[in-house]
Amino acid sequence: MTNFKWSRRKFLKAALMASGAYVATPLGRARASALEGKTVIVVGAGVSGLGAARSLANQGATVIVVEGRDRLGGRLYTDWSLGAPFEDGAGWVHGPSDDNPAKRLTDAVGAEYVVTDNDNLVVFGPDGYELDEDRQSEVDDTWYDLIERIDENLELSDTRSLIDAIRYFDSSAAADPGVLWAFSAYTEFSKGGPIENLSAVYFNRDGVFPGDDVVVTTGYDKLLGPLSEGLDIRLSTKVTGITYGGDGVTVTTDKGPVTGDFVICSVPLGVLKKNVIAFDPPLPASYQKSIDKVGFGSVTKLALKFEEPFWDTDVQYFGMMTEPKGRWNYWLNYRTFCDENILLGLSVGAHSPVVDQMTDEEMKADGLAVLRNVWEDDVGEPIAMRATHWYVDPLSYGAYAFPTPGSYPSDYDGLAQPVENRLVLCGEHTIFEYAGTIHGAYLSGLRAAEMVIEEAE
Repeated sequence: MTNFKWSRRKFLKAALMASGAYVATPLGRARASALEGKTVIVVGAGVSGLGAARSLANQGATVIVVEGRDRLGGRLYTDWSLGAPFEDGAGWVHGPSDDNPAKRLTDAVGAEYVVTDNDNLVVFGPDGYELDEDRQSEVDDTWYDLIERIDENLELSDTRSLIDAIRYFDSSAAADPGVLWAFSAYTEFSKGGPIENLSAVYFNRDGVFPGDDVVVTTGYDKLLGPLSEGLDIRLSTKVTGITYGGDGVTVTTDKGPVTGDFVICSVPLGVLKKNVIAFDPPLPASYQKSIDKVGFGSVTKLALKFEEPFWDTDVQYFGMMTEPKGRWNYWLNYRTFCDENILLGLSVGAHSPVVDQMTDEEMKADGLAVLRNVWEDDVGEPIAMRATHWYVDPLSYGAYAFPTPGSYPSDYDGLAQPVENRLVLCGEHTIFEYAGTIHGAYLSGLRAAEMVIEEAE
């Protein structure tokens, strides 16, 4: 097994190779020579898989990408049926600095952005009435203070859940509907898992790029074009098995076997947890243990389009203190960045898998009930809607990875190490520092390509 220490320098170098910048250098020619005549199979055409495939193809490998969906992108897909971009999966460029590879990818396709202002927020209590300024400040201050106390006082070996740590430091806060709302709307949404199952010490120790988050108003998935151009991509091809070792690899699909020298598996952690793909030989016990330990949650989106707005169109976010916790408790107002009268509701934490199993009509009714608790009869019937169901999607079984009590960053990063010099896993669940993000997925794909090159040299 390669002991591959990854650094920001290597990330930058890999990003340059993905764009072809290294091919003309002596090092680039040597690396291309190492890949000459080599075939690499990439399972999954999401951002991580395409990033790996693009990098390897630029270095001279023969690359075959197999994808179960009938489209590219995996958990990145932009739907325009509402007249404005509805991002089924990834919706923000988090930390859009020049160092962020996701921002570089969207810049390359001429993307347009709007900053989402987290402070432009109005929160409503369980009774449907708006919180006054003092109460809102109290909620935010208590949420922030608790996070600071947890960070400063708990050892990294502590295996408590986040809710247990909250109860330990402030039992009254753990019963405050406002504080619980903040931990749900802010933290559960950010991490993709419930506070009852988030690690108290690792839930916020991942890395960030600077800058206020932005939405891509021209469609996030346009970045897939340059990554996929010219690649041999076989859509609607479901993988059922991966055999690796010896002299090569065989990927078994519903359309027949595909053989090669190396395989990069970029399927989501949820698919690995469900054992949808049979590995032969089975993944090492340490890998399976990490797959079991790292959490994989869901975030559900419900976009409702109305004939006329009944809300303050200058407010970017509306918070709703709902029961149960996580039920449509955060709404994004599209009118702050486009002319469409759309509210985007979010269900998070433990409630997201519940609503994911609803029909669209049931989900719409549930979301409207939350809105009518605030705006009552002013809330009319939507003229259009769009909803996600990631938890029950058989090609993902969830949205993104999160650290559970007792899991460690090594559980993520260890999954990225090559197996038998033939198989490499990648995806946002294999890179703790940037888990749960598009830039993390992309960087993990570049790293996987580098590892294949290291094995081929």
